[in-house]
Amino acid sequence: MSAEYATFGLAPAMRAGGVLSNGDYQIHRDFVDFIVDGRPLLFQLSDLDAVSPLASDVPPAIFTEQVRSLLLEAEAPLPDGRYVVYGCPECADLACGAVTAVIERDGEDFIWRDFAWQTDEHADLERNGYHGIGPFRFHGGRYREALASLLDGRAPGARRRVLLIGARVALLAKLAAALRAIGIGADIAHDAHGVPADELRSYGAVAFGRAVGQERRAEVRRSFQQAGVEVAYVEGLAPIVPLLVAQIEHALDRSPVEQRRLTRLVAADGEAGVEVTSSCRVRLTAYRLDRLYRSHAHDVFDGVLEAGRHRIALDARAVRGESFVVARTAGSVLVEAMAR
Repeated sequence: MSAEYATFGLAPAMRAGGVLSNGDYQIHRDFVDFIVDGRPLLFQLSDLDAVSPLASDVPPAIFTEQVRSLLLEAEAPLPDGRYVVYGCPECADLACGAVTAVIERDGEDFIWRDFAWQTDEHADLERNGYHGIGPFRFHGGRYREALASLLDGRAPGARRRVLLIGARVALLAKLAAALRAIGIGADIAHDAHGVPADELRSYGAVAFGRAVGQERRAEVRRSFQQAGVEVAYVEGLAPIVPLLVAQIEHALDRSPVEQRRLTRLVAADGEAGVEVTSSCRVRLTAYRLDRLYRSHAHDVFDGVLEAGRHRIALDARAVRGESFVVARTAGSVLVEAMAR
């Protein structure tokens, strides 16, 4: 079959979880994305909230089965030689919709073709096909090497536990509960002194409350350094649970910076500056503390932005006083304090 050669690779990615302004929870999912010609394949599929079958939270046996399936060492799960490439991040049910493609061998090469949106066993290419995407021809040796790396431990793993350190126990408890609700483990501690190195290695981030002094922060950092563990450190901006969850989600993002969709957020003078690398839906939420230290949330923008930089005016009532802006796409989150 005729098809242009394309490069094939893999990279860590995530579906960003969070606590939305209406109180709903969005589940956090870590997965391995397909990189075609140096760019995530997911970005070519419009604004799709989905994950690949190579998710870090599936049982090892199922993960191995998914990899071997993509290597064509197992029968196609759908008729006509079709395989699920991206599925629902919440339940992975085909009825919710999935991106599928025919995967086949041509000599030593692997070919992905006839991409389609599918909600039952049979794909309607005329109505739901992704016309203009693919077919892609991958060199067999490089394709097999990339996928085989997931089976021999060379693939990057995800650490989805966070250590919370702060003075306000009630707030920390609410934050830990919110993180656990979206699939991120959370532990509360006064410091990291005496914690075994193996346990410290399970954390992907450490979040400090605003009341934690510099001396205690330095001691925690030393504990991780002495254990040889690299983690992301989060300086809590304000005692607002959804805001802190967004900061932690950003800290846990292990995807290569050059392969992210949301790359820039600035907030100043009643405006937000946003930069995206491909067309996608962007949601902006403003959080603020009033004079009585009560928190308020306002959805200030929700729309599809084309690739490039954008300036978005914010409702002055939403960003008065001490306020913060969260920018969110399906795959990433950025947080900024409103500059004055």
